[in-house]
Amino acid sequence: MRTISGLAAAAALALVAVGAPADAAPTLETEGTAYDVVGVITDADGTTHTRMVSTYDGLPVIGGDRVVHRGPAGARRGVSQTLKAPLSVITRPVVGLARAEAVTGAEAESSRLVVDATSGTGRLAWEVVTGGTQADGTPSRLATYVDARTGRVLWREQQIETVDGSGQSLYSGTVPLRLTRSGSTYQLKDATRGNTYTTDVKNKEDSLICQILGSGCQTGTLFTSPDTSFGTGATSSRESAAVDAQYGTNMTWDFYQQTYGRHGIFGDGTGSYNRVHYGKSYVNAFWDGTKMTYGDGDGTSYGPLVSLDVAGHEMSHGVTEHSANLTYDGESGGLNEATSDIFGTMVEFFAGNASDPGDYLIGEEFDLKSHLGLRRMDDPASDGSSLGCWSSSAGDVDVHYSSGIGNHFFYLLAEGSGAKNLNGVSYNSPTCNGSTVSGIGRDDAARIWYRALTVYMTSGTDYHGARTASLDAARDLFTAGSVQYDAVATAWSAVGVS
Repeated sequence: MRTISGLAAAAALALVAVGAPADAAPTLETEGTAYDVVGVITDADGTTHTRMVSTYDGLPVIGGDRVVHRGPAGARRGVSQTLKAPLSVITRPVVGLARAEAVTGAEAESSRLVVDATSGTGRLAWEVVTGGTQADGTPSRLATYVDARTGRVLWREQQIETVDGSGQSLYSGTVPLRLTRSGSTYQLKDATRGNTYTTDVKNKEDSLICQILGSGCQTGTLFTSPDTSFGTGATSSRESAAVDAQYGTNMTWDFYQQTYGRHGIFGDGTGSYNRVHYGKSYVNAFWDGTKMTYGDGDGTSYGPLVSLDVAGHEMSHGVTEHSANLTYDGESGGLNEATSDIFGTMVEFFAGNASDPGDYLIGEEFDLKSHLGLRRMDDPASDGSSLGCWSSSAGDVDVHYSSGIGNHFFYLLAEGSGAKNLNGVSYNSPTCNGSTVSGIGRDDAARIWYRALTVYMTSGTDYHGARTASLDAARDLFTAGSVQYDAVATAWSAVGVS
């Protein structure tokens, strides 16, 4: 229990010890009762309000909390409390723990003996906490209070509290957030999306042991706020980047769930978490099997790498890991990266955010100079490093550059070749064989890619294998010989994969 020191806390404890004046609410002291100070509020005129929680014979008292009020000069002004009578409880249970747990009808996560004072008087009870899922899909942490003398259920409390909040992000404007209330604070943690949350690693880096063994890594400090608003929209607030990361997680979660019925990265409803403010001048972001991590950029060419498409990109690495598990090397590594660019782009379109409309540029929001991003899918080779056409040496190229082949294929399948303008961005996608390609739309293209990834691709799939996998997927979804099936074959040929 966090104990707050200071004159106000000491004075409040003294008030409890000696009792309140005649014109104040009685403190209802009982032998065996002890108090811990958990917070002090001081008004502008010096009036203090000291909040306490209590124990009785060493047992937590549920409903035994109180607020002691003192005037500016220390004069006692009374006590706010639930108790209506002094506690007098026999703390030896008649009903055993096993019987109390059986009453709940579910497996207990934790149990303890408490004094229940929520009705104003004290009674001995078992607090049994069980998990599960609420009717709307929100996780459940249900505390059931069972009378330790009769075995009767006294009352129940749902301890998962979600709250609608908002955040001022760096790149996506004001965005909605789902928060978790914990006492008097709000956590940047979303119980409706697998308990995903965001922490501040305060510009530290992982140790070499962490990088090798995956243990002892920086976990960071969970972002909390005294109200339901986070961030200012500027980098001067460390919360702002956290808002982008959490929002990106939310949109990616919703994209996969609403589009493909997939419940989170792992497909089982459990969440991961985000770490922001990683390292110093770190111009990168990564997925490590359990979490997403974002650097702050160098502040000159690149800002914090927490844009919506990059959040979708990193989480999609997790989806790949838990489906095809494409080896992160050679052509399969290029396909791995391309998959993340494809679905990161789809998340951006899915979100429909006016501050960051969908496009086929990767990371343009944190590109402080050109705003063209790290890569572009319509003409990957235009960055001078990425491959836009397949060759026999594609497997020897860094996966971030060989990914251009898959990106180019997807753009052509979705939008087609030639010049066009989408959401204010101009594109002019060439083909490697001089052909003209007609697009089938990004939604159908993404459905084909998702099925190819999750049903047909395996860890060592290369680009020719991806052609076969995506044709199989198109056949399943639209039949062989359909417009979509033929477009898949045409788009692969247009990037040199036949």
